[in-house]
Amino acid sequence: MNRDDVAWAGYWPAAPTPFDSDRAVDVDGLTALMELYVALRVGGVLVNGSTGEWFSQSPAERRRVAEVAIDAVDGRVPVIVGVTAYTADEAGDLARHAKDAGADGVLATPPPYVHPSGDEIVAFYRTLTAATDLPFMVYNWPRGVAVDMSEIDGLYQRLADLDRVVAIKDSTGDWLSMLSTVEAVSDRVRVFGSFLHRRGLATLLELGGDGNIDGGGVGAPFGVSFYQAVRDRDVAAAREWADRYQGLSGRLIRPDYSGIHGSPIAQLKAVMNILGQPGGTVRPPLLDLVDDQRIRSLQRIVEESGIRRATDERLAVAHAG
Repeated sequence: MNRDDVAWAGYWPAAPTPFDSDRAVDVDGLTALMELYVALRVGGVLVNGSTGEWFSQSPAERRRVAEVAIDAVDGRVPVIVGVTAYTADEAGDLARHAKDAGADGVLATPPPYVHPSGDEIVAFYRTLTAATDLPFMVYNWPRGVAVDMSEIDGLYQRLADLDRVVAIKDSTGDWLSMLSTVEAVSDRVRVFGSFLHRRGLATLLELGGDGNIDGGGVGAPFGVSFYQAVRDRDVAAAREWADRYQGLSGRLIRPDYSGIHGSPIAQLKAVMNILGQPGGTVRPPLLDLVDDQRIRSLQRIVEESGIRRATDERLAVAHAG
């Protein structure tokens, strides 16, 4: 397999997992969230990634989340299921379930906490990608894994050699390292990274790259429009959408993916609740963002960025069509 075996591109949300007031998985909320994403015309959806709080779910809950999301989307856009785990065997079990549930692909970081070497990372992915015949997305997430794969010479080329690897989600936090990833392997695998700004636009137009997988997807009206403009080679429109996206995201998330007003997932769900979207609560060890001053700051960002109006307009078009 290689990049040409999938059509993964554009703006994708990394879906949060809605939990209700009792901290149980909110199946109705998750179903509604998938419908929202489809209506916003995203390019695909990732579930049970970092934003999906896989780390606080049981294996049975992770399987249930995958099943609900896949059923709700019903083939209208690709669904990739995160299967990150401490061992390749455990991740492989989740990958096999994802295949049986109808997923379009699977994704995993290297095993968290372990801080593996380059050889150990290759061995891990070789075992995991052999668990199914699904296309596989490698996920570089130094913030959560404590190893940055982009810093290991030749590692991405070795991973691209694995038969099922068709994409890399490079969330390094180091933009120049992400740029090196594009240069090294984007002719062989899809590269999702940080492109939703003017520098990213220049990269997409001249060097390569395929999309953003964005925590929560609240910026979808801007991000989807940006990638449509990129596809149309409408540079002026793409710049405008990138600037509007940065007017929202740049006031919420730092370049290293930490949150400005709280921990990233708690902050995200607070914004979703302000927008009336099915984000729900977080689960321990995370804590919901309840500080009045911070909530007011988030409300200001939502209104000043124009994301509420843009979302409403896009949904009105979707429902009219």
